[in-house]
Amino acid sequence: MACLGVFVAYLPVTTVSVSLPAIQRATGASTSQLSWVSDAFVLPMAALILTTGVWGDVHGRKRVFQAGMVCCALGAAVSLASDSVQVLWVGQAASGLGAAALLPTTLALISHAVPDHRERGRFIGLWAMSMLASLAVGPLIAGSLLEHVGVRWIFLLPVPVSLVVLVVAAFLLPDSRAPHGRRLDWPGQISAAVAVTAVVYGVIEGGADGFGTPHVVAALALGAVGAVAFVVVERRSGSPMLDLALFRSPAFAATSLVAMISFLGLIGFFFVLSLYFGLVQHLTTLEAGLRLVLVSGTSLVVGVPVGRLMHRVSARVMITTGLVVMAGSLLSLTGVDAGTSYGSIAWRLVLLGLGVGAVLTPMTASAVSSVPHHLAGMAAAGNNAFRQVGGALGPAVLGALLTTRALDALPGRLADAAVPTEAGGRVLAVARDQGLGAVAGLDLGAATEPALTALGGSFLDGLRLCLVVSASLALLAALVCAVLLRPAAAGGRSSAGAGLPPAGVPSAGGLPSAAGDPAPVPRTAAAPAHASIGGTPVPGARRTP
Repeated sequence: MACLGVFVAYLPVTTVSVSLPAIQRATGASTSQLSWVSDAFVLPMAALILTTGVWGDVHGRKRVFQAGMVCCALGAAVSLASDSVQVLWVGQAASGLGAAALLPTTLALISHAVPDHRERGRFIGLWAMSMLASLAVGPLIAGSLLEHVGVRWIFLLPVPVSLVVLVVAAFLLPDSRAPHGRRLDWPGQISAAVAVTAVVYGVIEGGADGFGTPHVVAALALGAVGAVAFVVVERRSGSPMLDLALFRSPAFAATSLVAMISFLGLIGFFFVLSLYFGLVQHLTTLEAGLRLVLVSGTSLVVGVPVGRLMHRVSARVMITTGLVVMAGSLLSLTGVDAGTSYGSIAWRLVLLGLGVGAVLTPMTASAVSSVPHHLAGMAAAGNNAFRQVGGALGPAVLGALLTTRALDALPGRLADAAVPTEAGGRVLAVARDQGLGAVAGLDLGAATEPALTALGGSFLDGLRLCLVVSASLALLAALVCAVLLRPAAAGGRSSAGAGLPPAGVPSAGGLPSAAGDPAPVPRTAAAPAHASIGGTPVPGARRTP
């Protein structure tokens, strides 16, 4: 059940990404509106994932799991019936809410159902493989459906799968709750949602209308106020949604920053690359999907040996190496143009998949194992939240960079292609008002072909800028990891949790250890090597005395 849940949760990520050119043609969406198609799904995940984890602890994880499946089915159904980009946003937002409910509860349900920590490790590995499998098959499903039916049918699969899982879960899925009392942190939830939504809105609209426009300045200012308010209320809360004491652990701080920075570059990269395949190379969705699947498919294959190597190679080395490989592959893609062959692109995307596969598993494991037992569940949810914030900002930031650079380069490209002044002015007006994709539908007579060539050239200018930015973000994340993610201290005891309060002692945020958690382990006693997700043990973390 849990593996099917996470499969459904992540299916819209690459299914929609590879279909963006088709969605743009069907709805007439501008580039900024197209960014919201992706972000309408990721934003609820980023803003609500911590809250849904607490809801599962308080009201029962089975109920939250079922509610998440209902939201995924409902969101897919709305998207399936959409006839405009605005209705599609609503459907994507409902699906994102469902994904936010499924991600923390599926891990907690696995932890409760499998008491043996060694056996549980295998099931958590299957959970991660299910996520990657969803990312891998999404482009193929979307491409096949678009070849034979229409763009709205790419949202069909989550509906029957969600309904089947709901029926089976009602009879077979055991319920569980946290073995301690928790309360919903409404001030923290509201301030976090305001901060994330306002910043993403400001970045998307700033790329379209300019960052000096009043509504963009107001949105970014509101985002900054929301972020400050979140820090203030979490420090004072008796039951914080995200205990700020977690950031005393250099390892948790490092993995959270790495998650946000790397996913900002990676999800943004998927966004702009799918547009490149559609607008520049004029590929079908299936052809584009066969290229994008090389990244997630390679990551899926690499995940198996990476899981085994984690016992022999430090997470610091694996994550840093993976991020450097990602940066190298992204920089190598700056050499592509309109006529680049499948083989020439394929090895670059496989290399990117190798890097991603080397980062994902040890990054999550390090976040959980870097803190004491009573904070490990919150650490897992926090790491996921930072990952989704980066994923939400990715299309916004890189979409804005792509649009700005391409529009700046377009007049020169039109002049180089000898497009007549009148036709060139029409191209520029449509590109600025309706987006770059709208230019492809113009009939300019004899000037159509050179105008499309100029459009492709200006898009490539924007794509190369985005690739350089994505590679720089990967290198920045690698530097953060190398500096902050320290190896275990001598004697085998990790120093990652230094400065964090032991179980039973309130943290800086006021969060005491959970009732039912074991008592603090004396320094002379051996600490078992496990932590918890959702209040039950998982392998990998060491309890800090």
